[in-house]
Amino acid sequence: MTTDGGLLADQRRALILDLVRRDGAVKVAELVDQLGVSDMTIRRDLDALARAGTVRKVYGGAVARTTSAEEPAFEAKSTLAPETKAALAEAAAARVQPGSVVAVSAGTTAYAVAARLLDVPGLTVVTNSLPVAELLRSRGENGPALLLTGGAPTRSAALVGPLADQAIRSLHVDLLVIGAHGVSERAGLTTPNLAEAQTNRALIASAHRTVAVADHTKWGVVGLSSFAALGELDCFITDHALPAEARAVLAETCGELLIV
Repeated sequence: MTTDGGLLADQRRALILDLVRRDGAVKVAELVDQLGVSDMTIRRDLDALARAGTVRKVYGGAVARTTSAEEPAFEAKSTLAPETKAALAEAAAARVQPGSVVAVSAGTTAYAVAARLLDVPGLTVVTNSLPVAELLRSRGENGPALLLTGGAPTRSAALVGPLADQAIRSLHVDLLVIGAHGVSERAGLTTPNLAEAQTNRALIASAHRTVAVADHTKWGVVGLSSFAALGELDCFITDHALPAEARAVLAETCGELLIV
């Protein structure tokens, strides 16, 4: 999707988010001049970023949301950066071996990974994501075997809570693909939902290897609860727009950093 100004909407919103992170705030009028687009286009961009929980709209612009206790809905997040999600998903899916047991967490990027696992032979997928479960179930016997954890659903369509945690703790999976609401050097991987953080910890404990997928806009965002330190990750997959300082941190702390 292209718009006035010559940039893709996803590219423009990523640029706006970078400006918010750098300066702490942006003004609509300044973005109109800088990006060469209409006032209405900028306001739609800020609406989309606010729905995803990455900025907070204020009169005349938006400010950074450095710590978030608000959980965006799956539908709101699914509209952001589809091309970037696709690139991350392709790289993560390439790590999946036929005949293995793979856990896929909740989240829109993890969902994109699941969509690329439908034809992997002999695969068993464990998930606490209702959208992922529905996607796999739609393939019937022609798709991977499905194990749904159970639990109570969140706004982001994740099944969490004691039932989910108990089921996950009894499992042993070869590879976990997990997303995050936010990523930072200090807090690691974070989510706004306390129960989801606990369930994510159970997923990580059950996995032989953990691969995190998160685009550059997640860097510097800190949700309410941490569920993994960067050093616990065997691989971190992100996109080429990640700032150099973040790349250095991830390269030093994660088992492997993969830029796509």
